[in-house]
Amino acid sequence: MSAVAWTATASLAAWLWLLLGQGFFWRTDVRLPPREEPDVWPSVGVVVPARDEAAVLARSLPSLLAQDYPGRAEVFLVDDGSSDGTGELARALAERHGGLPLTVGSPGEPPAGWTGKLWAVRHGMGLARARDPEYLLLTDADIAHEPDSLRRLVAAAGGGGGGGSEGYDLVSQMARLRVESLWERLVVPAFVYFFAQLYPFRWIGRKGARTAAAAGGCVLLRADAAERARIPDAIRQAVIDDVALARAVKGSGGHIWLGLADGVDSVRPYPRLADLWRMVSRSAYAQLRHNVLLLVGTVAGLAVVYLVPPVALVAGLATGSRAAAVAGGLAWLVMTATYLPMLRYYRQPLVLALLLPGTALLYLLMTVDSAVQHYRGRGAAWKGRTYTRPDPTAPEPSPEQP
Repeated sequence: MSAVAWTATASLAAWLWLLLGQGFFWRTDVRLPPREEPDVWPSVGVVVPARDEAAVLARSLPSLLAQDYPGRAEVFLVDDGSSDGTGELARALAERHGGLPLTVGSPGEPPAGWTGKLWAVRHGMGLARARDPEYLLLTDADIAHEPDSLRRLVAAAGGGGGGGSEGYDLVSQMARLRVESLWERLVVPAFVYFFAQLYPFRWIGRKGARTAAAAGGCVLLRADAAERARIPDAIRQAVIDDVALARAVKGSGGHIWLGLADGVDSVRPYPRLADLWRMVSRSAYAQLRHNVLLLVGTVAGLAVVYLVPPVALVAGLATGSRAAAVAGGLAWLVMTATYLPMLRYYRQPLVLALLLPGTALLYLLMTVDSAVQHYRGRGAAWKGRTYTRPDPTAPEPSPEQP
């Protein structure tokens, strides 16, 4: 066989393994586990870090304030040095809409060794802990929640029960991202698909499995589990903070769960390719631990798994190589079939599944660009801040800091 045929056969083998051996990552039926509602609802502190979020806050914050929750719940929005009046708008929205009590705080600029978001989360958790909540809901300022969202999260976690068979220490839902523009339709469902491929949801919820991940837009965390895992101090430099948080909780003996959301939606628009490019590239190289060998392996893997099948099919048909055409066509067929459930979840035309190789090429280029920006000294840039590789010598936070 030709080199193209052999490479296409390797791609087909990879896809057959992904289909059956990667936790059935392509299925979208991992949803919030149903539980009986508790007799006594535990108290919850809702922590919302926010930096320059005035454009989306009017669509997200009222949904939190309007939560239909039978227990005691309070919202703590942390204005992380915003220049667009985020804090003032939050107070005005609370006055206008009522609902759950709202406290707006501001921690000041993060010290060396902290990302801005995690410094804000730390401040918000400190404010919440003054009320001694049993649970903390960490949610982003661009996430809108249906009225029963908090109620369903707490019930799914076990209604105040501990970890293990009685419940979960961390319950996270991957918010349904916006898919309205052409580029959002092309890129966003694939983003979630690739994430699930890296972190199969079924493995995350399995006790004893090493796989751990969360979706930072919606994380319900037991307060005592956060203390045990030293959240957020233990992950203070993490750019990909949601995965780091889940690893810390699971590593400290916690039972965690992650699935796709119903009733938790991101309202942040990404209308242009440039917007989506920045979202992915700012953290892609951090995901690879700033390791050149991992970058080369990832690029090669993406090329073999996603780009080779259509190329082999076309080349095989053009040159009369039946082996290349068959192997490439079957690999592309399996790839397409595994993407269909995610497109259905996002209510998108199924024909977009045929374009997944092109989308994978975009992600490959975003990943390379992320590395290039890192070596240019721009690191993970987000909202006026740039984060380089974590510094292991950064000092531990002092206990008295709020």
